[in-house]
Amino acid sequence: MIAASGPDRRPARLLVVEADGTMRDLPRSELATLLDAGDLVVANDAATLPASLRGTHIPNDKAIEIRLAGWLSLPDPTRFVAIAFGAGDHRMRTEDRLPPPRLSPGDHLRLGPLEAIVERLLDHPRLIELRFPGSRAAVLAGLAQHGRPIQYAHVHEPLALWNVWTKIAAGPVAFEAPSAGFALDWRTLQAWRRRDVGFATLTHAAGVSSAGDPALDLRLPFDEPYRIPGHTAAQVARAKLRGSRIIAIGTSVVRALEAAAYPDGNVPAGNGIATGRIALGTPLRLVDAILTGVHQPGESHFELLRAFADDALLAKASAAFAEHRYRTHEFGDSMLLNRQRLDRSREQKRPKCAKGSLNSRRPDDLGLPGFRKRHFD
Repeated sequence: MIAASGPDRRPARLLVVEADGTMRDLPRSELATLLDAGDLVVANDAATLPASLRGTHIPNDKAIEIRLAGWLSLPDPTRFVAIAFGAGDHRMRTEDRLPPPRLSPGDHLRLGPLEAIVERLLDHPRLIELRFPGSRAAVLAGLAQHGRPIQYAHVHEPLALWNVWTKIAAGPVAFEAPSAGFALDWRTLQAWRRRDVGFATLTHAAGVSSAGDPALDLRLPFDEPYRIPGHTAAQVARAKLRGSRIIAIGTSVVRALEAAAYPDGNVPAGNGIATGRIALGTPLRLVDAILTGVHQPGESHFELLRAFADDALLAKASAAFAEHRYRTHEFGDSMLLNRQRLDRSREQKRPKCAKGSLNSRRPDDLGLPGFRKRHFD
């Protein structure tokens, strides 16, 4: 596999993995022809914030980069959970970045036109709660003026904000792009409509994919708020009633739908917070297939795929990625993974809150004490 080196996503490949394990390597343009009448596609319409802010740690005048990584209250853009880095830029591998200056509650940071205050240290020296004094409008203006998209070393040239917005991007609430949505274009959506394939959206605040620190990366994904509109909940209910497939565009959609779903599979409209990690052994109540990027074992995105297929099939898919030189990362190629018909007998014997289930991790396990108790209105 090779790393995608920029937002030029053509020509793109698509590996289709059927429920019986058969695979096909196709141009991604074939995606429009692969779904059946009645199938429902659900995508994340979150736009991406300029969530990387470079500046100075005022107490000792040292360079710092702040990456916004979590909402404390979604309507309030003045307070965030954030990850701090020291000197360096995106051209350095995240894991090679210097640590930030020693941080203490009450420290002030100068981030372009914004000033920020460290409100709390969480249980890792780089994980903090951050507050921007000032009005909502002033903070949003400062983010727009000074912030940059979070970026990693596999893309050398600086990304503009429009590079990390999908075609269906709406409200800016994601910290990194819900990148599976880069596979969607208006031609595909039009083709699905002609074929009576349903299309709906939800909004999920997709978080960071890497903190550059093994201890922090094990906690990913952090708790992430989502909003499911009434019309999307109604489309999901109709698809379930007629026995049609539900296809999620990306891991963030899987997290939102499965977090919202009742035990009987019904999905209410409204707001919520997706917690914990979907992984091997997590029963899926709703989603039958996922369109996703090319992920590596050990990444939280790859761990989610283990709820769809066993390790042997995922290893076979990884071998196919390598054989056909699939591109990784957010501007890379795609896989349409249909949920494998697994023997779920062992899963039914698991305790209700076994490791890997959606409810298995309390807020303090995530380093975000009390996060779920914050308002999401």
